[in-house]
Amino acid sequence: MNPFRHPAAHQIPENDIEKRGEFKESSFNVTLSGSDFADNSPGNPQSSSRPATSDNAPTPVLLRGRLAKWNAKVESLAGLEARGITRVLPEEKHDGAAMGYLQMFTLWFSINVVVNNLAVGFLGPLVFNLGWVDCVCLVLFANALSACGAAYTSTFGPQSGNRTMILGRYFMGYWPSKLACILNVILQVGWGIIASIIAGQMLSAVNGAGLTIAVGCAISALCIGLVAAFGIAILHTYERYAWIPQVFALLILIGSAGHNFNTSLQSIGPPGTVTANRCSFFALQFSVAISFCTIGADFYVYYPTNTSRRLTFFMTWAGMWTSLIFVNLIGVAIATGVATTPGWATAYATSSGALLLACYDGLGAFGGFCTVLLALGGIANNAPATYAAGLSCQVLGRYFKAIPRWIWCLFLMVVELVCAVAGRDHLFTIFEDFLPLMSYWVCPWLTIVFEEHMLFHKLRGIPFDWSAWEDQKRLPVGIAALFSFLIGWAGAIVGMDQVWYQGPVGSKIGGYGGDIGAWLAIAFTCVAYPPLRYLELMKFGR
Repeated sequence: MNPFRHPAAHQIPENDIEKRGEFKESSFNVTLSGSDFADNSPGNPQSSSRPATSDNAPTPVLLRGRLAKWNAKVESLAGLEARGITRVLPEEKHDGAAMGYLQMFTLWFSINVVVNNLAVGFLGPLVFNLGWVDCVCLVLFANALSACGAAYTSTFGPQSGNRTMILGRYFMGYWPSKLACILNVILQVGWGIIASIIAGQMLSAVNGAGLTIAVGCAISALCIGLVAAFGIAILHTYERYAWIPQVFALLILIGSAGHNFNTSLQSIGPPGTVTANRCSFFALQFSVAISFCTIGADFYVYYPTNTSRRLTFFMTWAGMWTSLIFVNLIGVAIATGVATTPGWATAYATSSGALLLACYDGLGAFGGFCTVLLALGGIANNAPATYAAGLSCQVLGRYFKAIPRWIWCLFLMVVELVCAVAGRDHLFTIFEDFLPLMSYWVCPWLTIVFEEHMLFHKLRGIPFDWSAWEDQKRLPVGIAALFSFLIGWAGAIVGMDQVWYQGPVGSKIGGYGGDIGAWLAIAFTCVAYPPLRYLELMKFGR
């Protein structure tokens, strides 16, 4: 079977509680494999002889009559994924093949080789006054580190068959994990807003007065929402090829604008200020890729359970890192030439889209064509994010889960469209404030995931029971995780350095202020979680 096709995407299995509106007793026991899967042998105290069912109340049926018939027609469309957050059982997964690992690489390469990351690269020289060498080093190491987050969480997808925010229940508990779901929706929708604004600016720059930024935002948001609504099969197919026009347009950009790149640019300011700006730009770069750790497993749930964890990690990491450094370094290079190229400085004062169009100056209509290609690249970056946000909405509760995934995706598309139009004139402000703020919650969440996995499962030899995804009584209580999460947030607050707030520690960096909120969030959570989790296990046993 072709590993790029997902036959389970259309299946409504007998125990699919989302579509049936009721629980049906499974007639089989699920046999799992791998070190982290439940061992149901009689000698294992953590084993359970129960089949993979849940004793939760049934999902309410909200769509009735004509709405139900209309939903059934939509879900019968070729290529549309009917499944929501229900766990993909081992017998529902597609066959594995070597090309499946290549798909992992191309998926994440396509997601990140987009114009959004060009704009992030701009900020090094243009906002933080950093030179070429400083920016190159920060881009390389920040993205190498942050790509590990999504690479790590993605390894749980094939083994568990559960989406990333469902996996969060195993680490934060059933109820506290809903807080992470809400924040994840905000995070992924925020990326959609940024992509729509950038695309709108670029399309408007190409068409001049014939197309406003607002209309460009609408075009981008509609494309993102439609691809997300169709689901996993269309996403994988689209991402398999989406990188080709992007790389083509970026290579043309290098050839067109390379003579204006100023690779001798030096960092500006006293040593303390430069140090603080390095910290802030590193944090900004780190916050881009680390945000994908909350959706990493969503795209691998149809992979077989015997998929190699090491190869999954490496191919995901490699796809992210290579694409991120490629695009970010081009963005940094463009920014180094703004001060010495009058046409670029004028375009930059208009918008980032106008700046990119100016980079193709001299190519005429072909340059405008390349700019349009880059603008449409935001679909590859944000359709997966909007898809994952729709799944996160379903994790919020029974009534949220009763609303089909594709409806959530279309609803979020409307939210992205409205917010993009409203914020179209404040792109860089959104970048500076939004991205670091999101990493402040992602870092404590990822720290809890890692410590729970390694300290309380791997080292103790206790596997996860992936069939318990909907059973509150077999999931952690979550008190330890919630308190640790809030303590991590406290660390972020004292270490952050934003326009609207400087923490007492962050403000001391370099005497000017540098952002170390993410690192303090990790440190505070790392110290707080193990003892609190130990006490929770002693008290509740789970």
